[in-house]
Amino acid sequence: MSTVSNAKKKAVLLLAHGSPDSVDEIPEFLRQVTGGRPVPTRVIEEVQHRYGLIGRSPLTELTVKQGELLARELGLPVYVGMRNWKPFIATAIDAMTADQVSQAIVICLAPHNSRTSVGLYRSALSRNGQPPFGFDFVESWHDHPRLIEAFAAKLQAGWERACREARAQVPVIFTAHSVPLSSVTEGDPYETQTKETAALVARTTSLPPSLWKFAFQSQGMSGGAWLGPTVEDTILDWKRQGHPGVFIQPIGFLCDHVEVLYDIDIGFKQFAEQQGMRLWRAESLNDSPLLTKALAEIARSRMTKSAPGP
Repeated sequence: MSTVSNAKKKAVLLLAHGSPDSVDEIPEFLRQVTGGRPVPTRVIEEVQHRYGLIGRSPLTELTVKQGELLARELGLPVYVGMRNWKPFIATAIDAMTADQVSQAIVICLAPHNSRTSVGLYRSALSRNGQPPFGFDFVESWHDHPRLIEAFAAKLQAGWERACREARAQVPVIFTAHSVPLSSVTEGDPYETQTKETAALVARTTSLPPSLWKFAFQSQGMSGGAWLGPTVEDTILDWKRQGHPGVFIQPIGFLCDHVEVLYDIDIGFKQFAEQQGMRLWRAESLNDSPLLTKALAEIARSRMTKSAPGP
């Protein structure tokens, strides 16, 4: 078989959380998230309220765009599969099988490894048996140099603008999605990796240690202990230190979606205003060329290894 023929059978599979296309689809979406377990009516109504305020989540559209940019950069097919909504991971695997893919690099668009995210993606990948092709699953890429550069570029641009508007140095809060505390106590690397990403971005932008903190956002509505500190408590910390505003960069997310467009742009902004403070946010990576380069470098480095198996 020719080299060209072999190359055509290599591909990349990007995995993401997924997001409903309309408010009406939220009950079914939440059932997907919980694995079929009943969702309290109050939770459904609150999520519908949040999606209603932002209009729609662009997560699927942006993820597909990220895949298209990566395919162009690599010159290889890139497939997108969502864990909790369309296009589902199983649909992507079916398409890859039909296209006779023989080797795939699987990258979660969640750079930090947690059993509540990356672990569930991996389980979903083989839910109906192993895919009929070899794959190399990337466990985490939270410290990849191009990823750090991508976040740093967005931070630098937004923070400098905020400082000009505030006529002062505005403190920064780096955030990532919270996870149940039980997952961390079981040896999950998520907390360490998210904080390491924040520290690397701060160092790259020469942000003084006295001007940034880390917080976890979007704690679940189902009760139980979740990883903290919360963003609200951290905003209050900066207020007590006399700062008139805060700048947030969510380094746990790679594109705009409800946790950014509602939780930060609406929820945290309103909280800050209630405290007499202003709130700014870094732009999400979305279609950042540096993000594309990070994904491409990961894929290329894995493909230079011997052909992996499931």
